Amino acid sequence: MLRSRTVNALRDLAAKGYSIRRIVRETGLARNTVRKYLRGSFEPLSRKKRRSKLDPFKAQILHWMEVDHLFNCQTMLVRLRGIGYQGGGSILRDFVQPYRQAKQGRVPVIRCETDPGEQMQIDWGEFIYEEAGVRRRLYGFAAILSYSRMRFVCFFKRCDTTSLLRGLMEALQYFGGLPKRVLTDRMKSILVRVEDGQAQWNSRYEDFMSSVGMIPRVCKPYTPQTKGKVERTISVIKQGFWPGISFSDLHDLNEQAKAWCDHRNSSVHRTTGVPPEDRLVEESLMPLPHGFAWERFIAEGRRVSWDGYVSYDGVLYGLPAGSAGTAVQVAARGGELSIWREGQLVVRHLVRPRSGAIVPHPDQFKDIPTASELRRRPAPLGHLVHASRIVDRSLGDYDQLFGEVAA
Repeated sequence: MLRSRTVNALRDLAAKGYSIRRIVRETGLARNTVRKYLRGSFEPLSRKKRRSKLDPFKAQILHWMEVDHLFNCQTMLVRLRGIGYQGGGSILRDFVQPYRQAKQGRVPVIRCETDPGEQMQIDWGEFIYEEAGVRRRLYGFAAILSYSRMRFVCFFKRCDTTSLLRGLMEALQYFGGLPKRVLTDRMKSILVRVEDGQAQWNSRYEDFMSSVGMIPRVCKPYTPQTKGKVERTISVIKQGFWPGISFSDLHDLNEQAKAWCDHRNSSVHRTTGVPPEDRLVEESLMPLPHGFAWERFIAEGRRVSWDGYVSYDGVLYGLPAGSAGTAVQVAARGGELSIWREGQLVVRHLVRPRSGAIVPHPDQFKDIPTASELRRRPAPLGHLVHASRIVDRSLGDYDQLFGEVAA
């Protein structure tokens, strides 16, 4: 079979009026071959398609798109690198593009930029995962510094005020300081209500903000674009991190989330054109508190049981001897559980993610006597005292006695 270039040359010669004999003489081809191709009874030769570096991984990519609904090519590229892919991102994007849903039109909004160290935006997102065929949910806390675009995310079983403060403290610890203002929407864990133009803040949130020196701010009702940076962050997490994620427990998930944040913060941001971590040095954040002055905001009150354990998220954590029956404050952050009493640290434990676990303390039963020792102790001793003997007397004796007294 002739190549397309040769066939086109034959047709050009025929178009110039050359006879078949002359074409045979010019090209050196057989007469029957020239006649066949000039009559059009042939199939043009198509080049053999070159094998792409992406071919061995297309089944995995299709699985991500069909099952996990992952269409973020940047996340795919990181995962493909981990399983041996050595190609570039262009052929990956070209392969994924036909499978994407058409984007709906959106109303343009004006981008609001802030000065360094001026603002941080925070928000919650709901994330669904599957465990043994049952769908469950976790809550992702997201934060972003508005100037540098430094992102942070961590996950919790609850989205109450305590979890909010824990996430806020984790984010500030990750950023290495405090901004001047924190912008969020009107969630009940932050804003109770607004009366006569005055905000009634959640008491714990207000105490935290005033103690660390940050100013709380909420966006206008029904205008989520006011905090568009963190709204976009939640979307990026759902589309770029969550699809197909596998984790053994909450601590493992948060470690993966931190690694993902490190990668994103070291990559060039599309809006600023600079990696967020390079702009972080310009933020000039306020210093972080430390000690119980910092931990107390996420501490929850607990009563130590008589066998020396305190319960937190379904796990029993042991305390040193002498703590049974006392009131303590429990704070979990960064995979570590700290237990405080009257502002003093009692003990720290690594957080156990699964309910039902028991974590004893090595000194939990120190100097406590055993049952056999208690049996050998002298028993408390009482004394029985016999009453005095009662003497029977006649009534005449009493009359004579009272007569003498009257006289």
